[in-house]
Amino acid sequence: MNRRNALKTIAASPLAHLAAGLPTGWVGAAYASDAPESPNVRFGMIALTDCASIVMAHELGLFKKFGINSVVSKEASWAVIRDKLTLGENHATHMLFGMPFASSMGLLGSPVKPMIIPWLLNRNGQAITLANKLKGVKTAKDLKPIVDKAKAGNATMSFAMTFPPGTHAMWLRYWLGSGGINPDKDISLITIPPPQMVANMKIGKMDGFCVGEPWNLRSIQDGIGFTVTTTQKMWPDHPEKVCAFTEEFATKNPKTVKAALKALHLAGEHIDKMENRPSVAEIISKPTYINCPKETILDRLKGTYDYGNGAKEQDPNYMIFSNRNCNAPMKSYGHWWMSQFRRWGMVKGPQDYKQTVDKVIRPDIYMEAMKELGVKKTLTDMQPVKLFDGVFDPKEPEKYAKSFAVNNVVG
Repeated sequence: MNRRNALKTIAASPLAHLAAGLPTGWVGAAYASDAPESPNVRFGMIALTDCASIVMAHELGLFKKFGINSVVSKEASWAVIRDKLTLGENHATHMLFGMPFASSMGLLGSPVKPMIIPWLLNRNGQAITLANKLKGVKTAKDLKPIVDKAKAGNATMSFAMTFPPGTHAMWLRYWLGSGGINPDKDISLITIPPPQMVANMKIGKMDGFCVGEPWNLRSIQDGIGFTVTTTQKMWPDHPEKVCAFTEEFATKNPKTVKAALKALHLAGEHIDKMENRPSVAEIISKPTYINCPKETILDRLKGTYDYGNGAKEQDPNYMIFSNRNCNAPMKSYGHWWMSQFRRWGMVKGPQDYKQTVDKVIRPDIYMEAMKELGVKKTLTDMQPVKLFDGVFDPKEPEKYAKSFAVNNVVG
């Protein structure tokens, strides 16, 4: 081979990239490959119905479709979920909306580890359950005289949530506060992992709890409690669980994160087709995941609600995983959460709401992933939010936090 032919051969081969000081796969100003930087991804989850998108993306081979070798790891509690993500044992995780804020802020004993929310897994579908001895209670105002009587007799009532800065804690606090009950002064508020709620109610450890499904319906089936309200009645289409990543992992592995979001999008679409929900319930009911009868999951997954106190309905605001722009990480929701941290004295003094929310809530990653997938999405954020007892203006979170008659604002 003469010199001229040798140069032509090199120019047409990957060696040309090396000769030019560029890596193989480089085309123009971008890599030709959009393969994940870290193809082996371990996803954490808790035994709740709203883990479904992660489980189905794994079971249907959707993570694999986008180059991810997924492992789904069932964890014992939300504290374990946080710690495994913090330590890098899990790379992405099913998580309560408030948890990435708590970890980023070092709130309530959380080790400081910046985390991001580029994806909401679901909306709606949680509930507050009360023990059968409280049947007749329909609102928090109905509950207040019972709480006051117990407190006066040195028999303080106990209520459980799943993690102090999480969604269930905030729904329970908000509901109790609406009836004039201070959750930090009038009752005992305890932390119980979701799968252990029913067992603890059975032995009389608590008078009520807030948790995700299927554990509210399970308490009715076991004859120990009734649903006094669902969270979607408090805030229709409220944010609930997220797929969270550490900021460090997301910065180092942007393609991996977007690949995961693409798979979750397809999984959410699959779950939101009502004809698929029976098979979804069967899969997530397995011991590997939720470990309960599929029927216990399916009823409320389909919006069929028996409240256990004689009331029944077909709720149009059942749990969703894709519909109604479900997955968009809205900054207004972050402002609401931080206003509740402020309301309940979890933070001291006025906060830089915008700075914290901008770091944690990442619609830019969400929009990039959807654009690459060819899915058109538009976001209209920072709009007023209507709850069952009023309206939240995300542009004035500090004013909102201080506006409640029942609050523990500090500083």
